[in-house]
Amino acid sequence: MIGLQEAAERLGVHYMTVYRYVRTGRLPAVKRGGEWRVEPAALERLRRVQEAPRRRRPPRAGAAERLLDRLLAGDELGAWNVVESALASGAQPSEVHLDLVVPALRTIGEDWAAGRLSVADEHRASVVARRILGRLGVLFTRRGRKRACVVLGAVAGERHEIPGAIVADQLRAAGFDVVDLGADTPTESFVAAARRYRPLCVLISVTAPGHDAALRATVAALRAEADVALLVGGAAVPDERTARAVGSEAFTGTDARAVVAAVENMLARRLGG
Repeated sequence: MIGLQEAAERLGVHYMTVYRYVRTGRLPAVKRGGEWRVEPAALERLRRVQEAPRRRRPPRAGAAERLLDRLLAGDELGAWNVVESALASGAQPSEVHLDLVVPALRTIGEDWAAGRLSVADEHRASVVARRILGRLGVLFTRRGRKRACVVLGAVAGERHEIPGAIVADQLRAAGFDVVDLGADTPTESFVAAARRYRPLCVLISVTAPGHDAALRATVAALRAEADVALLVGGAAVPDERTARAVGSEAFTGTDARAVVAAVENMLARRLGG
């Protein structure tokens, strides 16, 4: 019998993913000496099931509404139970991000903007959402050689960190090495990271309006001091014309899947060139 770490290495997934398989009964295991052990044959059966063609199974209907309810209640355990139930039902972590967390956060933002939620309500829900994303984060790291490095951050003054965190995890799931600088990143930090890591590109996130000066300063500094491709995206960059006007080399849209596609296209052009 083998331990969970070796099982994770054989499957090419994170240790916590295998632990979740054991907890939810997808991978039979026994506990010996305080450590879970699995039969190689059981591991091979799970591998065959995973590799068999299957339809995409997004989270069940109603899960996003239940997650929204738990976020608004400030109930981290309840919110995580919704997420864990979706994972146990076969949803991938990326689907939980985009089909559960993002719709819930979008509704919270819209309700706050319309005055249906207070600032306190919005902040409480956002704190729980950040903690849920933190717990999900370990499931996105792929083992093995990375495809390329990407630097990501929100411009100085932009305090929305959740959109960037979601994009960072989606890029990691796609096999990229991500340097996430987080929210409110000074221009000089973008430049220093670009020089140090020599990434495929720098992703600059702008969610709220009012950061034009900081964005222009960041783009200008990166153009002048670092030879790197730039992608500017977020809710404040709603169309291709705006993206080009602020110095982005492509329109990423406001959806994390579109951002990943833009980065993959950039990598393909580099390899093709």
